Amino acid sequence: MKLCIVGAGAIGGHLAGRLARGGAELSVVARGATLAAIRERGLVVRAPDGVIEARPRAAADPAELGPQDAVVVCTKVPALPAVARAIGPLLRPETPVVFVTNGIPWWYYARHGGPEEGSRVPEADPDGCVWDRIGPARAIGGVIYSACHVPEPGVAEVTSGSSKLILGEPDGTRSDRVLALAAAFKAGGLPCSVSPDIRTEVWAKLLNNLSNGPICVLTRRTMRDSFGDPVLRGAALQVVREGMAVAAAMGRPVPGTAEARIDLSANIPHKPSILQDLEAGRPMEVAALFQVVRRLARERGVPAPMLDLLVALAAQAAEAAGLYRPEEG
Repeated sequence: MKLCIVGAGAIGGHLAGRLARGGAELSVVARGATLAAIRERGLVVRAPDGVIEARPRAAADPAELGPQDAVVVCTKVPALPAVARAIGPLLRPETPVVFVTNGIPWWYYARHGGPEEGSRVPEADPDGCVWDRIGPARAIGGVIYSACHVPEPGVAEVTSGSSKLILGEPDGTRSDRVLALAAAFKAGGLPCSVSPDIRTEVWAKLLNNLSNGPICVLTRRTMRDSFGDPVLRGAALQVVREGMAVAAAMGRPVPGTAEARIDLSANIPHKPSILQDLEAGRPMEVAALFQVVRRLARERGVPAPMLDLLVALAAQAAEAAGLYRPEEG
């Protein structure tokens, strides 16, 4: 397959390396120091199962790469409008676009069914640019579990012992296009499944973001260090319980317990991506990860006092750093 990764940071770099290892005809859209490093030295992924070295085509301008069989977008949510305006040259009429992002995605109500069909998610797509330019018919959802960071431009380092990618069509079908994409990732050694209920998978991952993101932004420490404090662990447990209640009110109950979810991350010496963004001075995904859940809780009458408190504190920290505007959420 002729595949293009848009956004070759930590997660994008990891996924690009997997696709290259699996034999895909790979391109990446990158910029700045990352683009220069990939052009000069190639892309490197350091993972528990070995080092991957690849030489993808790389460009800042998608027009240099031409039409693709599929596009995988791995940027943070604040960058999506710019991506939507730029990637037209990558798209044939039938080219799907996979969005491997955190939070409630812009396509959440696309091919959803029921009275909310076609509703928008303003926290993920404030001006409707992504919906209007890319369109829900192209969208495939992606949920990634992989602790990654970028130690230097063009290098993605995977610190989690295992990683997995979950793909899903918004309408729940096991389409040929999503099955082909899953096969491409699995060929590169990345476990990849196709879910008939990608929205529940979105909520399951979002519970992790809610538990560790606000707290680690405030502590400026890893999940292991933060959750080592029993008071903070208790706060994280309460946030997960509140998030599970919101998910259930949305018709997407997430199985398991809050304790099991916290235990999975309590020993990981990893800084969540939103803390990495704070430390690097990049725009923070406060709206799409946190504020949207507060809104949904209010709309459905779900009490979420701990979520309200922690998100308000994290939002102020992000605003003080100049990396978030309150009107975004």
